[in-house]
Order: sequence, then C-alpha cells, then structure tokens
Amino acid sequence: MERSVVKAKRKELGISCMLNTEVGAVLAVIRRPISESYLSPQETDHCDSSVQQSLKSLRALIFNPQQEWRTIDPSVYLSPFLEVIQSDEIPASATAVALSSILKILKIEIFDEKSPGARDAMNSIVSGITSCRLEKTDSISEDAVMMRILQVLTGVMKHPASELLEDQAVCTIVNTCFQVVQQSAGRGDLLQRNGRYTMHELIQIIFSRLPDFDVRGEEGGEDSESDTDEIDMSSGYGIRCCIDIFHFLCSLLNVVEVVENSEGTSVHTADEDVQIFALVLINSAIELSGDAIGQHPKLLRMVQDDLFHHLIHYGASSSPLVLSMISSCILNIYHFLRKFVRLQLEAFFSFVLLKVTAFTGFLQLQEVALEGLINFCRQPAFIVEAYVNYDCDPICRNVFEETGKVLCRHTFPTSGPLTSMQIQAFEGLVILIHNIADNMDREEDEGEEEDSNTIKPSPVEINEYIPFWIEKPKEDFETWVEHIRVRKAQKRKLAIAANHFNRDEKKGLEYLKYNHLVSDPPDPMALASFFRFTPGLDKTMIGDYLGDPDELHLSVLKSFTHTFEFIGMNLDTALRTFLESFRLPGESQKIERMIEAFSERFYDQQSSEIFASKDTVHILCYSLIMLNTDQHNPQVKKKMNEDEFIRNNRAINAGKDLPREYLSELFQSISTNAFALSTHSGPVEMNPNRWIELMNRTKTTQPLSMCQFDRRIGRDMFATIAGPSIAAVSAFFEHSDDDEVLHECVDALISIARVAQYGLEDILDELIASFCKFTTLLNPYTTPEETLFAFSHDMKPRMATLAVFTLANNFGDSIRGGWRNIVDCLLKLRKLQLLPQSAIEFETTDEETLSETDLNMLASQENKFNRRQGSSLMGRFSHFLALDSVEESVALGMSEFEQNLKVIKQCRIGQIFSKSSVLPDVAVLNLGRSLIYAAAGKGQKFSTAIEEEETVKFCWDLIIAVALSNIHRFSMFWPSYHEYLLNVANFPLFSPIPFVEKGIPGLFKVCIKILASNLQDQLPEELIFRSITIMWKIDKEIIDTCYDTITEFVSKIITEHSASLQTQIGWKSVLQLLSLCGRHPETKELAVDALIGLMSTNASHLSQSTYAYCIDCSFSFVALRNSAVEKNLTILDLMTDSVTMLIQWYKTASTETVNNFSVASNTSSSSSVDENSLRGVNFVHHLFLKLSEAFRKTTLARREEIRNRAVTSLERSFIMAHEDLGFTPSGCIYCIDHVVFPTIDDLHEKLLDYSRRENAEREMRSMEGTLKIAMKMLKNVFLHYLEQIVGSAEFRTFWLGVLRRMDTCMKADLGEYGDNKLQEVVPELLTIMIGTMKEKEILVQKEDDDLWEITYIQIQWIAPSLKDELFPDEDM
Repeated sequence: MERSVVKAKRKELGISCMLNTEVGAVLAVIRRPISESYLSPQETDHCDSSVQQSLKSLRALIFNPQQEWRTIDPSVYLSPFLEVIQSDEIPASATAVALSSILKILKIEIFDEKSPGARDAMNSIVSGITSCRLEKTDSISEDAVMMRILQVLTGVMKHPASELLEDQAVCTIVNTCFQVVQQSAGRGDLLQRNGRYTMHELIQIIFSRLPDFDVRGEEGGEDSESDTDEIDMSSGYGIRCCIDIFHFLCSLLNVVEVVENSEGTSVHTADEDVQIFALVLINSAIELSGDAIGQHPKLLRMVQDDLFHHLIHYGASSSPLVLSMISSCILNIYHFLRKFVRLQLEAFFSFVLLKVTAFTGFLQLQEVALEGLINFCRQPAFIVEAYVNYDCDPICRNVFEETGKVLCRHTFPTSGPLTSMQIQAFEGLVILIHNIADNMDREEDEGEEEDSNTIKPSPVEINEYIPFWIEKPKEDFETWVEHIRVRKAQKRKLAIAANHFNRDEKKGLEYLKYNHLVSDPPDPMALASFFRFTPGLDKTMIGDYLGDPDELHLSVLKSFTHTFEFIGMNLDTALRTFLESFRLPGESQKIERMIEAFSERFYDQQSSEIFASKDTVHILCYSLIMLNTDQHNPQVKKKMNEDEFIRNNRAINAGKDLPREYLSELFQSISTNAFALSTHSGPVEMNPNRWIELMNRTKTTQPLSMCQFDRRIGRDMFATIAGPSIAAVSAFFEHSDDDEVLHECVDALISIARVAQYGLEDILDELIASFCKFTTLLNPYTTPEETLFAFSHDMKPRMATLAVFTLANNFGDSIRGGWRNIVDCLLKLRKLQLLPQSAIEFETTDEETLSETDLNMLASQENKFNRRQGSSLMGRFSHFLALDSVEESVALGMSEFEQNLKVIKQCRIGQIFSKSSVLPDVAVLNLGRSLIYAAAGKGQKFSTAIEEEETVKFCWDLIIAVALSNIHRFSMFWPSYHEYLLNVANFPLFSPIPFVEKGIPGLFKVCIKILASNLQDQLPEELIFRSITIMWKIDKEIIDTCYDTITEFVSKIITEHSASLQTQIGWKSVLQLLSLCGRHPETKELAVDALIGLMSTNASHLSQSTYAYCIDCSFSFVALRNSAVEKNLTILDLMTDSVTMLIQWYKTASTETVNNFSVASNTSSSSSVDENSLRGVNFVHHLFLKLSEAFRKTTLARREEIRNRAVTSLERSFIMAHEDLGFTPSGCIYCIDHVVFPTIDDLHEKLLDYSRRENAEREMRSMEGTLKIAMKMLKNVFLHYLEQIVGSAEFRTFWLGVLRRMDTCMKADLGEYGDNKLQEVVPELLTIMIGTMKEKEILVQKEDDDLWEITYIQIQWIAPSLKDELFPDEDM
C-alpha cells in the first residue's frame, strides 16, 4: 500500500516538474533577445503583463497542487499555453514551444475523459490551435509551427478524451489539417507530406470509431435524416462529423484546376493530385468503417450516390493511377456494402472497366482496367454473385459473361510475341476458371450423400409464362435457383427475339409468344418491358410500334411510360431519358400520343408545384422538342433566342406563366445539349440523366443477392464463356514456350474439364478436340518420321498427349464425341511404336461378380474420387516438367525412346478401358462406336496390309476390353454396338477380312465370359450370338481363314459351357459354326469330338428348341466323305439314342412352343417336311421326323458302313418310338410314308443308277446290300406298327405302298451286272408280312373289304410263285 502511494506521489511530482519545465521554456523563449526583433520594448512589456503573467501564475501553482493532477480541471494548466498560441505578439519560436508543451501534456495523459472539465478543455485546445496567429514571423518558422500544429491535432484525436470532442470540433480539425496541406503547396515538400500523412491518420482515427457509433432513428427508414438530427451532444462526436467529413472527401474528387491549352484558352480539368489524395482517404474510411456504413442511411446514400457518381464519371477518363485507385475503392465497397450498391456496381463495370478494356487507345489504362476486373475475379463470391444478379436479370447487363469474354479476347495471342497484357489477361482467365471449378468441387464434397450420376445439371426449358421483369425474392434456395435459371433462359430468348424483331416485327413478337415470354393474349407490360430493357433493339421500330393507334399498342405505350421513374428529375432530364429509349417517329399523330403518355407519367411523379396540370407538361414538351429542332438542325438558319422561347410559352400553365428562371434553365439546357436520338440501344457514357434514372431504379430494385454457389448455376455460367475460354487457352498454349505458362494452360484445361463434367459434355468434347491437335499425332500432312521427331523433341506435344489421356482417365464419364479423337491419338501412338504392351492394361477386375447395386456404388465412388482429385491432377505434370529437360534426361541416361515411353506410361491408357465399368452408359456407347469405326478403317490410312491387320486387331482388343469390363450391363450397350457392326459394312473401302478375322475371336471371348457369368437374363447371350452370326456372314470366306480359332472357341463352349447356353440363336450359331469348321481337315477331329461329347455327355443340356440344330450338325458331319468311319458310326448311334430324350420330353409334356416354333434347317426341297401337313403330330413328333429325315439322307452316303448303319439306326429309332411317343395311326403312317418309303425309293434309284454305269459293279452290289437291309427295315417297321395302323382309313393305301416297293425291288433290272439278288429277299419278306397279317386276321376275305383281293392280285404281279403258298385255297 505504501509502495503504491510512493509511486503515485512520484508520478504527481514528475508531472509538476514537466509543467514547470515547459512554462520555463516558453517564458525563456518569449524573453530571449532577438537581433532583428520584431518586438519593441513596449510590446515586450505588454506581453509580460498578459501572457507572461498567466504563465507565472501557473508556475506558482505547479508545486502546490491541492489535489491530484487527474482530478484538476485541465484548463488550469492548458490556458496559459493556449494564450501564447493565440497571441498576435508572440514570436513563432514561442508559439512552437507552446505547441510542444500542449503535445507533451496530451501524450503523457495528465487528464483523461473522466477528469472534470475534460470536454471543455479538449474543445478549447482545438479552438486555440485552429486560431493560432502567425502574423509576425518568417516562412521557415511558419513551416515549423504548422508541422507542430499537425502533431498536436493528431495528439488530440489520439487522446482518450477525444471521444468528448464535439462533431464541429472534429470537422474543424480535419479542415485545419487540409488547409495546412493546401497552404503547403507552394512551400516545402516535407510540410505537405506531413500534412497528408496527418490527414490520413485523422481519417483512420475517426472512421475506425464508426462501427462503435450507435445507430439511432433507424425507424425513419432510408429517407430519414436521423443520422444527424436530435443527437445528444454530450456524448461526443459521432455519425454527424463522419457524414460531413465523408462528404468533404467526396467533394475533393470534383476539384478542378484551370489549365491553358495550346490554343491559349483556359480549360477546367480535374486536379489529379487532389483526386488521388482524396481516394486514399476514402479508401481508408471504407476499409476501417466496413459494413458499418450500411447501418447509417445518410452515409450509405452518400456512397451510393455522390461517391459512385464521381468514381464512374472520372473512372473512364482518368489516368492509370486514378483508375487503379478508383478500382481499389470500388472493390472495398464491394466487400463491405455490395448488398446496397447492386446497380452502381453494374454501372461501374459497364461504363468504366468493360468500356476501358474494349477501347484500344491507351494501353496502360487498359492494363489497369484489366487488373481491376481480375481483382474482382479473385474474390471467391464475385463470379457467382455477378452472374446471379446481373447475367440472370433480363434488365441488367451480362457482367460475368462480358468479363469472361474480355479476358478471353485479351488473352488471345497475336502474331507477335506474348505481351504483358495478354499474360495478365490469361492469368485472370485462369483465376476465373479455377474459381468456378473449385466451387463446384467444393459443393460436390459437401453433398456427397447425393448420387453424382443423377444430379448433373441440365438446360432449363421455359414451359409457362412468367413475367421476366419481376425478380423473385430469395426465400427457398432450391426454388430460387430454378427461378434465376429460368430468368437467364428468358434473357437468352429475349436477345434472340430482339434479333428477329429488328428484321421483322411480326416474327419477333411471335417468337416472344412461342417461348412464353409474352402471355396470350399479350400482356402490355410484357411487351413494354421487352422494348424498354432488351438491348440491341432497333429504336426506330420501337417508336413506330409505340406510336400506333391500335388499342394494344396504346396499352403498351402506357405500360412503357410506367417503366420510367421521373422522381427528382426536372422536365428536360426526364424528357431526355424518355426519348433515349426509342426514336421519335416522323408522323405528328404518333408523336402526339407518345408525348401525351409521357406528360401524364411525369406529371404524376413531379414533386414540385410548378405545373398546374398535365396539359402544361404536354405543351411544354412539344415546345422543347421544337426548340431542340430549332437549335440543332443545320437547315434552320435563324435560331430562336431565349426571350422568344419564353414568349412562346406564356400563359400555358392554366392561364398563368411558368417561372422565367425555370424556362430560362430549360432553354440553356436544350441549346447547349441536344436530345440524343440514336437508332440503336446501348448507352456509351454515364450522363447525369442516366445517373438520376439509376438512382430512381435503386428504390425499386432488390438488393444484391449474396448467394452460395450451386452446381446448376456454375454449369450455366461457365457455358456462357466456355467456347471463348477453350479457344483462348488453346491459342495461348500454342504460342507460349515458357514451361510455367504451359503448366498453367494444362492446369486450366483440367479445371475446364472439372466444370464441363457437370452437364457440359459438348464443351468437354470441344476441349479434347482442341488439345488433340497439339499432340501433333493427328496431323494428316506429316509423315510418321516427322511426327515422331516432333513428339520426341518438343515438350508441348508430350504435355498435350498426357493432358488428353488424363482427361480420358478422370473425366471419361462425361466424354461423348471426344472419344473419337482419343482413339485416333491412341492408334497413331501405336503406329509410331510409342505404345508398348506394358502401357496397355486390359486386365479386368472382379467387378462382374458384383451385384448391379454394388457396381453402381463403385461407379459413384470412382466418379467422386476423380472429381475430388481434380485440383491435384497436375502433380503429375509438375513431375513431368521437372524431368523433361534434355540435360537431366542425359544425366539419367535416358534415350529419346525411353523418355517417350515414360510419358506414355504416365498416361495410364490401359485404365481407360479396363476401368470402363465406371463410365456411364452414354460414354460406353461413344467409346465403343469410336473403336468399332476405327477398326473398320474409318479415318485411318494404312501403308501396308500388315499395318492394317495390326491396327484392326488392336482396336478389337480395346473393344473386347470394354465389353469384358461391362458384362454387368451388356444388354444396355451391345445393341448399339451391334448396329455399329452392321453400319461398317457400308463404309467405302471397307475391308471385311481383317475386320471379321480379328473380331470373331474377341466376340467369342465375350461370349464365354457371358456364359461363365451365369447371368439370369438371356438377352446378353442372344445379343452376342447375333453379332457373331452377322460377323461371319459379312464374308463367309472368313470361315476358311480362322476356322481353327472358331473351332477352338466353339468346342470350349460346347464342352465347358453348354449348360449355360439358353437361347436358340446361341445353340444354332454354335452348332452351325461347328458344322462349318468341321469340314476342314485340321479341325475336323476337334469338331467331331466336341459334337460327340455334347451328344453323349452333355445331351441333357439340349432342349426341344435346340435339338433340331444338333441333328443338322450331326448329319453334316456324317455326310462328310473324308470323315472317320468309327466316329461317324458313333454319331449315328448317339443320334439313335437321342430318341430317349424325345420320349422323355413327350412324357413330361415339355412342348410349350409346339404351336409357334418352326425349325430352320437346310433340308432339300424334294424331301423337306411340310410342317403344315403334320396332321395331329405334336412338336416332339416333328423332332422325331427331323431325326428320321437325317437318317434317311445318310442312307445315301457313299460309304457302305455309314449307309447300313443309317438304315439300322432308322429302324431302331422307329422301334424305340413305337409306343413311347404316342403316335396316332395316321401319324405312324405319315412318318413311314415320308421317311421309310423315300429311303427305299432313293436306294432303289441309286441302285439303278449304278447299274447303268460302267465298272460300277462293286458300288452297285454295295448299294444292293444296303437296299436289302432297308427292305428288311421296312418289313420290321411295318410289322411293329401293324396293329397300331391297321385301323386307320389310310391303311389300304399304305399297304399298297409297301407292296409297290416290294414289286419295284423285285423287278429291278441290273443290266449287264447279272441277277437281282433282291429277288431272293422280297418273297421271303412278303411271306413273313402276309403270314403275320393272316395270323392277326388282318388279311381276311370280307364282303365289304377288298384288301384281300388287292393283295392277291399284287402278289400275282410281284411274285407269282408265292401265290400258292400264300393263298392256297384261292382260285381266281
């Protein structure tokens, strides 16, 4: 406690000593004799009697204070020093010392805001310093005093008690400081610099407190003057002084200086030095105040109106430095107050930045404007806010789109080397692209629970009439996003409608109705808003439409005038604004209607009481138009003067005169500035009329929407600049040789792809096509050697190649037509031998074993991973660039070939195909189309046949790799692939041999994969076999070319996967190809073994619908002349055994397709089965008939063993089928009649044929032996089926057929070869058959049956020797 007391006493004593020292110093300077003294002895005495006396009185109190210094009124020890400062008789040196004393008092804070009298003391300091007298001194001393004054002013504002200062005192401090700055203009540079620094410091101190000022009276709304009214003065300075100071700073922007030009006349120009000084201070004020300005309406209005008006006015016509400062100021306002300055920001872009960048005059000014645009693009939220608030508003300009296109235009290189502006614009464009891409990826990461494959944005369609000029407030985000997307679509349609309207008014208005931009019947306000706000309209046509007397046109005219806000405008300004929106027609009646509508609107909105009625406005408007013509038409020689104008407008205001001053002002305005009567829309400068109109619009326009990024918005906004962006980046890549720039180009390429993957597939295709040309691989005018040299010695082609395949790997799900370019590049790499097998990875994963749900999830995760890694894709390029220098490559011992292979390996080409399972359906279709067409030779040039074969095989390998990776969705994409296969046959110069030869093995690989996958759906199997069939039918000679491969695959299918074959076309194709390939000696054994294996081991896999194909195949093998007898006999036995399958099918009623299936087989026309005549025979019976038919045809084989076995097999088949196949009597007769009888007939005919040949006895006797067996087979079958068929009405005819064949064989004439040995067999057979019939009482004499008689007659004819034996009691 005692220690703190001692410390306090020590502090109090120190203050006393300091004050004593300062008093002594001031007195010493006052008393100091000066050789050239300005003071006489009398004057010195006078000083001693007044100023010195007060100082001495203070000294007397210094060491005897009655209380602590902090509790003493500061005026006690400040007043003597202030008297010195304010005295006229004190020398400047004494004034300087007194100022130093006050500064010291302030710095050591003898008093604070709680000290009694602190408020008065602070205000008295300000009052005393600002009234400092320096009459009697020299300029050097004055400069010293002024610098000391600046220090004290700063000390006052930094003092804790400065918050007690009155608003007026603070304004006085700032004003005094500025006066010092102004007065120092002709003095030393040091004083001026100190003055400006102090001014800057004061502004920082004052406006840093603005966020802490209480917001009062906000209930009064924006128009309330409560910022400055009724403020409690006891609380110190506040918003009032900030408003006054800010207004003062804004006024400094408009300070002009008079300059004489070369003609000797004076010209008023803006003082650039003062403007820069003011902009520095304004920037400080905004930076420190932040968004607090928005809480004070009057200060905010000052920013919205005065400040912006000055900045826009001087921005486009200033120096680069001023424009740079203005851009910084606007950027600061954007950060803190953009919500309140929507239209002002648009005006700044339109009339300053975009205008300056489009002007080709002053290069440095363009660079500054361009940098200003780029600074805005660097702000994360700017691009989306600009697009949403301006580009999506039909009433506003396309700020984002024009900004992007400006950057693209300035990026585009010219013929010479790259300029600094081009590099600057390129950097800005890259920033813009990265900004969009990063935001879209960020949203993807934040919304990972959504399926990225189902939420790709799509273009918006306008399906109903929505007023395009009405902006919907932001409530529900999803609804609002769709609303602004529709408004952007409306804006695009309005631009198209404007183009139509300018050419044909009727077509333009019809287009508006067709696209739901105007209601039906038309809404007048919709048409009025179209004329008012759509840029590019022909103003003459607008004027003609609005002046038409039709009722609809009059309604549109009235609505058109209601789109104007004339509040706060005088008449000539309002009329100028109105007439700028169209061109007055020449017809007086139209002008009358339009001026009448304007007069009514203006009169309703006027705020003064000048006009008695709207008629007064109408008359005066006509007078002003006439005055404009009089003053500015060169054909009018005698111009009207002011008095004449006033005289012409007497008594027009309800019989009274308008104020002469008002009319005089109108006359001066019109005579000095004519009405703008342009025919096309689009203001070129910001004049006062437009500014007033803009400020009126701010009252009805919604604040700037500060929205979050949405992928749908990002897609739409990038689509507006995508084309120019790709062109600019591509051109920059082409003209640049700098490694870092090339890296940035590829980085921009990746970002464009990151955006384009969200519903902009055509943009991605364009991007790939653009960069493929830089690979030099697709140049048709270079030789392979030249291409290889360029690829090996230039980093740019290698970078482009790596970039293209990186896109294919990471964004393949969004590539459509671009696959063709990628495939072409791939084939060219292979042609150049830059594509080793190690670079291609065709191995497929086990994805096909997963369920479809798992595969979809895998694809989704893969896509998300790819998108997420988009921003880091360039790591590979950085590594590539780092190792690409020749020196490092040599140091690493790498040859050109090894360097090339290193690049190709980084491309990860194999993953494009082996991981194609994650690609969406459309991408798989496009990739397959490109590969199939390339395999067919489209777009390819081959120098040799070997090169063609290798290329075709490579393409097919890729096709198969894609197919194998996508077995799980084979039914989706293969129908299109099949169509592509059909289409290639029509290509000019199509070569089927290599295409089919290389394709069929691959298709079989896919087929085996499908069969091995055990898919539930039969469609994939059917699709692949359809393609296999069409492929070998394109050129049937292909069987002779690759029969060994086909046989191998077909055998494998039959041996290992016959259980999985489920379709008819599958079995048909397999067995048909097996039959065709079995004709070749090299593959015959393998084919036959496969068939035997099928019929013996895997016969159970056959179905009723595929059985016929197996029989056809079997017959084709047995019929071959050079086939092995043993195996043919085995096949015949197996065919016979297959009757058991028919029996089983019949028993289990497996005949579901009996009525709608027809067997397609290659039967001869003479013995083909008429299926329509199978009276009552079911499908199994038909298959049995098919089998029997095969046996019948085999009985004509040249080799006796085969013929004989075929006959016995036919007999066995009929015997096995007797009871178990349930033949009806008619069915039995039909089968025997169509199979057994033709067999006998054919053999008999063959026998006679041989008998007529020379040296053919051996063949004849062999055929005779077969016929013997066949006759016995006929007897056995007849007897086996006798009881079953005897009751049939057709039996009599059938029996006659048997006898006829016995007779034919009995009487066969063998010519020179001797006796017919059949004569020995036939009687025996007849004896057995007739004996059996008698035994079964079938052949019995009956009155109503002539069977006995017919038989008796036939026996007499066939074998008379048997008559007595067979008919012993019959005597004819």
